[in-house]
Amino acid sequence: MLERVAERVLTEEEARALTKGLDVIGDIAVLRIPEGLRHRRFDIARALIEEEKRIRTVLGQSSPVSGDYRLRGLEWLAGEERTATVHKEHGCLFKVDLAKAYFSPRLSHERLRVAELVSESGEVVFNMFAGVGCYSLIIARMRPKSRVYSVDINPDAILLHLENIRMNKARGRVIAGLGDSRRFAGLLAGRCDRVIMPLPERAIEFLDSAISALRGEGFVHYYCFSHGKGEGEAVDRARAELVGKMDSIGCDYEISNVRVVRETGPNWYQIAFDLAIRGRGSGKPH
Repeated sequence: MLERVAERVLTEEEARALTKGLDVIGDIAVLRIPEGLRHRRFDIARALIEEEKRIRTVLGQSSPVSGDYRLRGLEWLAGEERTATVHKEHGCLFKVDLAKAYFSPRLSHERLRVAELVSESGEVVFNMFAGVGCYSLIIARMRPKSRVYSVDINPDAILLHLENIRMNKARGRVIAGLGDSRRFAGLLAGRCDRVIMPLPERAIEFLDSAISALRGEGFVHYYCFSHGKGEGEAVDRARAELVGKMDSIGCDYEISNVRVVRETGPNWYQIAFDLAIRGRGSGKPH
């Protein structure tokens, strides 16, 4: 899509410089335009709307994701001036506002992968950093016998999450709460079968709370960012940090799966570790 637009409005040299940094969320497109092409950003945005009729708004990402709420700077470039839309994924509808709550369509496969791991007989799941509720609602749709507790500290994200529960008819199966996930982990202590930790910047700080929410045995989906000269080195570094943390917590566990979710920058990767927790014990992985 972006390649076709580049061919229409840019010179051959400019087209080569245009990155493939395009996310389509509902009917909004978010562009990452390199500094050298910023003077052409409005031309690119207008051409994108002409090329793709389903796109009604084009925004430019003006700063990376940052802060406790994981928000990014956005600049309106073309189309309707708004940041809210409804995005469809795996049969679920998600109302999102890109200026108020974090959302990435690039995690679609990962959300589905985790949902498919939940038992069809039903589980109690704790989503510690739920955002607008994507992991939680996909689990509720695919595994209707499960109950998912969703927590986030961003009040705008939780308001959107509550609307998404209503839109997806998941009341009673997904329970959304505003507040610190450590406090909710205390309320859920010993009640959960599975914990999801989709906050790669800081998840390691919350691992002890995640494990405390489990019945004694269960599963934790842990995410982190790691740097390395290639995926292998990044995974090795992330594994060493995780093992060190788990040793300090002191529980029996197994790293059942490791997956590089995506490359987030030059030599930076988002990595998923699936942990099978066997209970408090030696702290040594099996």
